[in-house]
Amino acid sequence: MADYPPFAVTADLVVLTVRADELHVLLVRRGVPPYEGRWALPGGFVGIDEDLVDAAVRELTEETGLPQPAGHLEQLGTYGRPSRDPRGRVVTVAWLALLPDLPTPVAGSDAAAADWVPVNRLDRARLAFDHGRILADGLERARAKLEYTALATAFCPPEFTVAQLRAVYETVWDTALDPRNFHRKVTGTPGFVEPAGRSTEGGRGRPARLFRRGPATLLHPPMLRPSART
Repeated sequence: MADYPPFAVTADLVVLTVRADELHVLLVRRGVPPYEGRWALPGGFVGIDEDLVDAAVRELTEETGLPQPAGHLEQLGTYGRPSRDPRGRVVTVAWLALLPDLPTPVAGSDAAAADWVPVNRLDRARLAFDHGRILADGLERARAKLEYTALATAFCPPEFTVAQLRAVYETVWDTALDPRNFHRKVTGTPGFVEPAGRSTEGGRGRPARLFRRGPATLLHPPMLRPSART
């Protein structure tokens, strides 16, 4: 192995949620060099005896104080540009997490602060390392997967209304959708959602039916973004 120079591996996370009708990303403010004081994606080095996904979940917990949340987690990509980390040769495996709204995180480990930051108000070029590029890739992956999978429900509580689900699509895609067409599409796609057998209580207006995520993983036909329709 002497012919192969060593390099470190990190796990970084693009964690997205919908809060107050805006798409938010979880960021930590670095408390140590390099990029001390800059916002970054949560993450850190993978242990020598640690699986990649275990490192991702551990880093999320350590750097934010959040418990292991229910939601969707998938590998996003691998980033290995030689100059991406001033500390040396570091390759990162990035992960994408889609989660329902969670409490404000508490910074830990080497993070000076942690918070949910609205995506549309963030200067991605100011993020540490190459995290601006990783975030851009994560956002596009999330927006694309909402077209052909049921992953929009990962942003919702266990029971939700069709209007709440539509708000997720509108927030992630940053566009308005026709309520009637959306309702017809969601309830008419086999396995997308299932009735919870209950309706909303209290509040203004008529009670709305509650639904749960159905067994379908792929949507057929897909629910295309307005800009993607032909």
